[in-house]
Amino acid sequence: MPIEQTAAAQESSRPATGYRLLLPSQWAQVPLRLGTEEAVDHILEDMFSRIPEYAPTDKIEPYRREIAKRFRSSVAQAQQRNGLDLYVPVKPVGDQGFNLGASILVTETALPERQRGATYADPTDLAIQLLSRDSPNADLSSGEVDGAVAVRREFVAKADPSHGVEVASRRVEYIASVPGDPARWFVAAFSTVGGGDPRDELAEVLVEWFDAVMATFRWRFE
Repeated sequence: MPIEQTAAAQESSRPATGYRLLLPSQWAQVPLRLGTEEAVDHILEDMFSRIPEYAPTDKIEPYRREIAKRFRSSVAQAQQRNGLDLYVPVKPVGDQGFNLGASILVTETALPERQRGATYADPTDLAIQLLSRDSPNADLSSGEVDGAVAVRREFVAKADPSHGVEVASRRVEYIASVPGDPARWFVAAFSTVGGGDPRDELAEVLVEWFDAVMATFRWRFE
């Protein structure tokens, strides 16, 4: 795709104040700035409500504690990465109740204040610089997200037990210039372990699904 902005994005002088994504009902949003604890409690309560009442307490309680510990740890890590929102699948999908090992982390990054000003680089130039970086293991492409200049990066991240990452994962990142503010960049990062192999058929299907989700992305200016 060529690097270009739609006429609406080029003419807009107002900076975007938010975004929206359309996701299936099996996915839940965890806001990482405000209301995080309430969202986490609600998600855990909903997950645990599906545990059969006849399940033995001595086995269920350790399971509940471990799930809650891992989930809260994932949320804390997302907050440390300056995240805006974390999206996770909280309900089984398919006839057999398959649980997806996937997540979407939305973050925002700002270029250093000292680089702001009249000579600040055009978003198109910055996108080209991102594409030109040395990324031997990444598949890079350029395009737009709701009219804003964007770079799509896809790669496989290796397991890193020292940082709590026990298995390899397939990653897809959309990095987009925020309309109205060339110093701000929006990042939507998708991660999945597939069916146990980040290069397997399930991982391929989920990557295609995430691309379709990003096609629903819209900026908010309110």
